[in-house]
Amino acid sequence: MGEEEEFIMATVATKPLTAEEFYALPEPTDGTKLELVKGEIVAMPGPGLEHGEIQLSLGALIKNFLRLHKLGRVVTESGIITERDEDTTRGPDISYYSKERLPLEKRVVKYHDLPPDLCVEIISPSNAKKDLRDKIQEYFAVGVRMVWLVDPEDRSVTVLTSPKKGSTLYDDSELDGDDVLPGFTCKVSEIFE
Repeated sequence: MGEEEEFIMATVATKPLTAEEFYALPEPTDGTKLELVKGEIVAMPGPGLEHGEIQLSLGALIKNFLRLHKLGRVVTESGIITERDEDTTRGPDISYYSKERLPLEKRVVKYHDLPPDLCVEIISPSNAKKDLRDKIQEYFAVGVRMVWLVDPEDRSVTVLTSPKKGSTLYDDSELDGDDVLPGFTCKVSEIFE
């Protein structure tokens, strides 16, 4: 960690950060991924190669679909605010915003005021189950309509429509966007190609 990063980390350690202050921090130079949880910075190891390939593959499948159908937009690792007053900003691996929540012509540089319609988390070996459950609950609490948990270990996608309701799909199963991302379909196996 460089001197500037150490100074920033020491400064922010004295008081809880807001989402806006967190956004203004410089990117870590060592590849560490940061999230803001109740005003505190939480560092996580940067994603591995397999994680990045899956993220790109699924993100591209959604992006290509959206190019044809103009239903919204897809982003990767863009922060969403899940709590205020002790701000929490999460960075789902992939987020989809319908054009109703985020008009296609609207430019958003920082965090959008509204949550995405769909959040995708790719499970990494470093993910603690409790942390993942907390994220899922936060996503639904702020209005995310669907969460996909992609598990590279068993090549599956768990589709959640609430924190406690979901189904798991494997290789030859068809993943679809239901009414959240209408018309989108792909075989689960395509995500891992």
